[in-house]
Amino acid sequence: MFNIERWQEIFEAIAKNKLRTFLTGISVASGIFILVILLGVGRGLQNGIEKQFERDAAGIIEVWSGTTTKEYKGLNPGRQIQFRNSDYEASLQKYDDKLKYKGSSYNQWSGVVTYGKETGNYTYRGVYPDYQFIENATMAEGRWINHNDMIHNEKVCTIGMKLKQDLFKGESPLGKEIQVNGISFRVVGVFTDPAGEREETRVYMPLTTVQKAYGAGDKISSLFYVMKKKDNYDDMLAEANNFEAGLTQLLKSKNMIAPDDEGGLGIHNSVKDAKQFYDLNLYIRLFFWWVGICTIIAGVVGVSNIMLIIVKERTKEIGIRKALGASPISIIGMILHESIFITTIAGFVGLLMSLALLELVGPNVDSEFFLNPSVDFNVALTTLFLLIFAGALAGFFPAYRAAKIKPIVALRDE
Repeated sequence: MFNIERWQEIFEAIAKNKLRTFLTGISVASGIFILVILLGVGRGLQNGIEKQFERDAAGIIEVWSGTTTKEYKGLNPGRQIQFRNSDYEASLQKYDDKLKYKGSSYNQWSGVVTYGKETGNYTYRGVYPDYQFIENATMAEGRWINHNDMIHNEKVCTIGMKLKQDLFKGESPLGKEIQVNGISFRVVGVFTDPAGEREETRVYMPLTTVQKAYGAGDKISSLFYVMKKKDNYDDMLAEANNFEAGLTQLLKSKNMIAPDDEGGLGIHNSVKDAKQFYDLNLYIRLFFWWVGICTIIAGVVGVSNIMLIIVKERTKEIGIRKALGASPISIIGMILHESIFITTIAGFVGLLMSLALLELVGPNVDSEFFLNPSVDFNVALTTLFLLIFAGALAGFFPAYRAAKIKPIVALRDE
């Protein structure tokens, strides 16, 4: 219930000790300010990490061929392994039900691409339709290659936005033909990629078309898989690890690679990378919470000490109140009220200052691994709870001490 007399007492006490109250408020405000800034920095790091993983689909497992380093079943080391369509098909026969996206590719890192009088060297790849989602590409114009293109070996391609700008000079490329190492392909789409211009200088064509057009037979360069999502990250990581182990065993057996040969094929499991990055970010954020809370505790101790001094100064007043019939609960409420008021107001000032700083500085931060530092609504509510709890904690022990004062002793106090 609102008690105007109680509020008058609080403001009178603050007015009598302006400097002491101000310094006490500074300690609390600085604690909240530091905590929120640190949490905002932690969020910025998390956003930066998530941005890195947006470059491709989450949880890609990529496999590529290498050179054997060990003798196996009469075969000498130094053999260059060549994956083929049958390797990809064998993997699907065993694991297709566990996969969200899958595909294989045939890569050429340098090809002469020509349109009219414009020419440049660009990477071109034969891929499956799912590769759009594996690469996390977004269509700006037209479409991606599809299964019909694969079945009929269509000479079509999808080009990156940077390649379009280089060769077409603002002209729409849809329906136009480009030459890729002397072979004509019709452009059916233009894509953008979150990884930037480097990825947007590529040409993607149906894998079956590339294999036939460039005499690759059934050769493939890499295999790509994205696992179906699980309910939690640990289950997904365990599933990915089991898939990696089983796929490695399958491909090594099929290509006559020694089980302990690390050179015959390479495999990259980005689910493991994500786990490491997110664990690191979690530890950093927990550390920031710890530093911020310790700073708040220091402010709370300061408030508690001030309240003890206030109780000491008002010992005689408290004795008179109790002699006139004031209950211990009312004495505790009086001290707690003042303590909570000071810490809450000071905390709100620190909270608003930190949010304003994040809002002002955050958008101007330009870093690959640090993006948009901010604090969400739930964190703001958490800090509000901390403010109220801190105020109550700071005032409780002085209030309890005040409630224990005996009137006869208090009246003798000078």
